[in-house]
Amino acid sequence: MSTQPTKHPFDSLPALEAFLGQAPRQSAPTLIDQPMIDAFGGLTNDRQWIHTDPVRAAQQGPFKTTIAHGFLALSMLTSWHFDCFDYPNAKMLLNYGFNKVRFTAAVPQGSLLSAGFQLLKVERVGEHEARCCWKVEARVAGSERPALVAEWLMQIRY
Repeated sequence: MSTQPTKHPFDSLPALEAFLGQAPRQSAPTLIDQPMIDAFGGLTNDRQWIHTDPVRAAQQGPFKTTIAHGFLALSMLTSWHFDCFDYPNAKMLLNYGFNKVRFTAAVPQGSLLSAGFQLLKVERVGEHEARCCWKVEARVAGSERPALVAEWLMQIRY
């Protein structure tokens, strides 16, 4: 497993605007193991066998193992984002939603999953506030195809 990436700080709206067009920042990988999948299934009441029954998944599933819930990967975005970025002077950060979310590949249990974040847009919505749009791709280590692609909106007030 790799070491913790250096966080890029955004201490102001101009600092966010200056980051537009930069290459994506990659989070540290997270092990998506069966206990995590089971806990997520229990928390969300989604216990479909393809996620929570390793024996049946091995015998009948298309991946021959259990796979993570798409929403589990989606729920990891906040953690991965704060792996990459810091907002030292922010008074508020809000998850504003998504323009787009697609689950484009399975995440087999036992995978290392990480995400890349690229700032696509900063729209000022007040004197000290902006809505940011992040392009996100979560990928299993060693996989060419992302498991999740999204446009994530975050509102930030300084």
